[in-house]
Amino acid sequence: MPMNEELTEEQNHLAHARAELASMRERTLALDIQGGNAVSSEALAETLWRRARSLEDDPTTALFFGRVDLDTDERWYIGRRHVTDDAGDPLVIDWRAPVSTTFYRASHTEPMGVRLRRRFGYVRGSITAMEDEHLLDVAEPEARSQILASEIERPRVGPMRDIVATIQPEQDALVRVDAMTTVCIQGAPGTGKTAVGLHRAAWLLYAFRQRLSRSGVLVIGPNDAFLDHIGAVLPALGEVEVRHTSIEALTGSVPIRATEPTEAARLKGDARMAVVLHRAVWSHLVPPTEAMVVPRGSRRWRVAAYDIAPLVDGLAGREIRYDAARQLLPQRLAHAVLMKMEALGEYPDDRVQDAVARSAPVKAYAGSLWPKVEAPALLHRLLSDAQALAAAADGVLSGDEQRRLLWEKPSRTAGSTKWTLADTVLLDELGDLLNRTPSLGHVVLDEAQDLSPMQLRAVGRRCSTGAATVLGDIAQGTTPWSTASWAESLEHLGKPDGVVSELRRGFRVPASVIEFAARLLPQAAPGLAAPESVRDNPGRLDLVPVRPADLVRATVAEVERLSALEGSIGVIVPDARVAGVSRALSEADLEHGTLGATHGDVDHQIDLVPATVAKGLEFDHVLVLEPAEIAAAEPDERTGLRRLYVVLTRAVSDLTVVHAERLPDALAR
Repeated sequence: MPMNEELTEEQNHLAHARAELASMRERTLALDIQGGNAVSSEALAETLWRRARSLEDDPTTALFFGRVDLDTDERWYIGRRHVTDDAGDPLVIDWRAPVSTTFYRASHTEPMGVRLRRRFGYVRGSITAMEDEHLLDVAEPEARSQILASEIERPRVGPMRDIVATIQPEQDALVRVDAMTTVCIQGAPGTGKTAVGLHRAAWLLYAFRQRLSRSGVLVIGPNDAFLDHIGAVLPALGEVEVRHTSIEALTGSVPIRATEPTEAARLKGDARMAVVLHRAVWSHLVPPTEAMVVPRGSRRWRVAAYDIAPLVDGLAGREIRYDAARQLLPQRLAHAVLMKMEALGEYPDDRVQDAVARSAPVKAYAGSLWPKVEAPALLHRLLSDAQALAAAADGVLSGDEQRRLLWEKPSRTAGSTKWTLADTVLLDELGDLLNRTPSLGHVVLDEAQDLSPMQLRAVGRRCSTGAATVLGDIAQGTTPWSTASWAESLEHLGKPDGVVSELRRGFRVPASVIEFAARLLPQAAPGLAAPESVRDNPGRLDLVPVRPADLVRATVAEVERLSALEGSIGVIVPDARVAGVSRALSEADLEHGTLGATHGDVDHQIDLVPATVAKGLEFDHVLVLEPAEIAAAEPDERTGLRRLYVVLTRAVSDLTVVHAERLPDALAR
């Protein structure tokens, strides 16, 4: 068949598939909701609403992006949704289905039974091009897909988009790891680790829908700007139930209203604090020294202290939380009373035991042995009372470390305390010591290299009976407590058997940019291999030295030049310069959004980005202002160079560096 006729045939198949997808949604919306009762009907209505929403079509995107013809004469179109006709025959296969694996992984060396792989090029939702690979033809040379390359490099404005059409074999292998395996992905900038994590969540919900729809999936990112950036990916893949949160919000049981010295925050994030807090909680137990006397009717039942001690020790020795054991103690004490009753010939039943357990004498006695503990009050006491802290930290923290933790001017009560971010993580740990944190089925954790051991423990509690997908890059660690080893991070996460994989091939960051930024690695992350850009287009790197007086003026001029190009623009500046640069852009009539740690704004072509918020974001065109100042703003040289490495690797097409100060030595060579 001539190519133009084949193209027409494929366009007709697309039109037919879109029409059938619309019919599937209409049939779902037309279903009569009869659940038998109000609760069941409401649950059924919600299920059908989610189903209808997952069947929504976006006519500006590709419903299917590929086709495989197998040597068994089967033909499958691979797309974002599973679409069938009225007879139930598949018109499009979901990219997560097992047969779709052949589209992503087949090659000339391992064809996997694929006779033909066809990729489709789209413009605004319409097929405009096709590209074929005959994988069983030994005479056909292995060639780079131009459609694949153009899709990867396609400019965009707005949030991150899915990569289902461009998933690479090594990425697909990580996406499809089984549900109970924790995977840690070390990925250099542009390797697609974030996209792999999100697509893994979508695949898990497809392959293990029943289990994970009950237990839940959670995506954790570094800040709200990042979450806004990635928030459209899973809904675009039909998954609308996955919750997103920042690491700060995850443990935010109290408002964060204060900051603290770096050394204090580092110490509060140390894993040894878990031991200190555990001791502090369980130190509240009081050994019984007096008998318990319970009046009932005309009799007074007496249980000796030496009979009660084993009951308390038995509960304390079990692997249950403090409050759960505290609630069990009255029943244990009541049972001891019933044993006395039975010894004297009475026949009490469970109702009698419950009544005894609820009686005032038993509740008061239980409370005297096992007092109620409130997490904020306990942490307030530890950080304001040197004696209380010493009792919990003896042999765990040195005297100097204990003094570093103590507040200079403690508040009078826990309610009036201005808590820091590190404090909220300690409160979360205390909360779990008191009452077990419910576990989700799966957690996707991005930018994990920046988390302290205590933060990792907080995340691990959310997937204690499930698994995790851990994403990060050690070279991009910019916190004083950033990890030096993924094995160590997995240990703190509670997943020591997690599998560590590395993505080194960069598909998004061009070679000229990644080679420039990689000059920082020998000092920023010694021993870590430089990433490898595999794009044919080397991108563009412009270094623009200017006089200090011309710095802002030159920045505005460069942004004006970039605004004439297609695609998004990220203007990354030292945090202290955000207000001044924003004012200069506005005076030049350059409409822009400003991103912050607590908010995102990725709907403008131009986004002004503080250097500390840039991690995880990407833009077609990036302008970095004053690299030396960005590095100098960090507490030490290593962290400064890592911060600079992050901001220099946000570009998909080109990078412009405007500077008045001399570039850091590693970049100036």
